[in-house]
Amino acid sequence: MSFNIAVAGKGGTGKTTLCSLIIRQLVKAGKKPVFAVDADANVNLNEALGLEVEGSIADLLVRINNNLDPLPAGMTKDQFVEFKVHQSLSEGDNVDLLVMGGPEGAGCYCYANNLLRGFVADLSKNYPYMVMDNEAGLEHLSRRTTQNVDVLFITSDCSARGIRSAGRVRELVENLKLDIKKMYLVVSRVNEATFDALKPEIEKTGLELIGTIPMDEQVMEYDLLSKPLINLPDESPVVAAVNDILTKAAII
Repeated sequence: MSFNIAVAGKGGTGKTTLCSLIIRQLVKAGKKPVFAVDADANVNLNEALGLEVEGSIADLLVRINNNLDPLPAGMTKDQFVEFKVHQSLSEGDNVDLLVMGGPEGAGCYCYANNLLRGFVADLSKNYPYMVMDNEAGLEHLSRRTTQNVDVLFITSDCSARGIRSAGRVRELVENLKLDIKKMYLVVSRVNEATFDALKPEIEKTGLELIGTIPMDEQVMEYDLLSKPLINLPDESPVVAAVNDILTKAAII
């Protein structure tokens, strides 16, 4: 049984940065291999991990639904999709990545999400740790894509609006009675000079603030030069912050 970590929050709050650095620290702590899942239609976790994307669930479904990949004799559609998903895993030395991709036509995610739940549950059994980067917003929670999670990190930027959005994620998780054991708030791009003003809003969310991630020019430099964030040096302030968060959460 894998230990499942998920990251959720509104767009632009540093979900992918947090996911990639969680994976970095898990690998560094010897908790490998890690199964990474990019469940965001805006695929970019592979760039942060330095992995090439071989394919996505949505791409596979488009090809199969349009008979571009005919079913082999004696194989059902679901069996064939499962076979192709295993083929599409982007494999690294210590990390394997599964990518959801965009909608498979007419904006529909239903079939892809149903498959995602099944494949994630099946594939994660082969890894000690799974880290899922969820799409922005709340819809993935209402579709119950984020399930059977040991720790959910809810991200916010350093704004009152972001903090309130994180609080709504907590409310939805509780209303849907999702199988999530622990929830924590992580605030990114923090300016210490103004952070104290957000504390009343943080208290209103009912979430435990497990840590903050500072502004770091090196992260912006890596993004600008398309360098994998997983290769940030040990002395990076954001690396130290994520390591502290994982330690407090008793993950490493």
